Amino acid sequence: MKNIWTIASRELRAFIVSPVPYVVSALFLVFMGYLFSLIVISSQEASLRSVFGNMIFVLLLLAPALTMRLLAEEKRLGTIELLLTSPIHDWQVVIGKFLGSVITFAVVMVAPTLYYALILKFIGNPDMIPLFTGYFGVLLFGSMFLAIGLFTSSLTQNQVIAYFAGFVLLLLMFIADPATSITGFGPLGTFVSYVSIQKHYDGFFRGVLDTIDVVYALSVIAIALILATFSLQSRRFS
Repeated sequence: MKNIWTIASRELRAFIVSPVPYVVSALFLVFMGYLFSLIVISSQEASLRSVFGNMIFVLLLLAPALTMRLLAEEKRLGTIELLLTSPIHDWQVVIGKFLGSVITFAVVMVAPTLYYALILKFIGNPDMIPLFTGYFGVLLFGSMFLAIGLFTSSLTQNQVIAYFAGFVLLLLMFIADPATSITGFGPLGTFVSYVSIQKHYDGFFRGVLDTIDVVYALSVIAIALILATFSLQSRRFS
């Protein structure tokens, strides 16, 4: 646990001095603030359901930008060799970097949007359960996006390639459910439909916590982190 926190702390310090998290967060908050104002004014409803739905799609675009440097930059600078030869396991490196990115995401991007809930509480009487489950869903699926981005960052030393690989992979998962009309309703169609991000996140924003949706996100996170670990191990033995 100490090694994991050491890596996570190192990543948090790197995020603080890097302009990327601030640029990504500024884009995210400006865009979401505009959408929040537009949706609340047009709907006259004290609810963040539509805001949360748009937030997931925006994170799909921006999350890979937070993770593209995590392992790709280590490879480019050659510092990954120091990590791999130090008395620390590959999985600890991966989890430490993942935790660092999740903490940054939660504090810098998600926490400032809590004022949306305060505004709704001031102007109306919002149902608090969808607010709690909605933010839980955003944190859960945002963490899933970060895990996938970390995996693609482990495959290359080029940050641009890492970003686009992460974005394309997330986009394919996002549109997977409509693809079932092409693959049919056999076993492949069932699998593709289950992989779809769209199929799993909406319940959170309606105030419903479905075990299947939570297990889906946690499973994708675990698979992405395991694949990133295997990617590091392959470099160790290459």
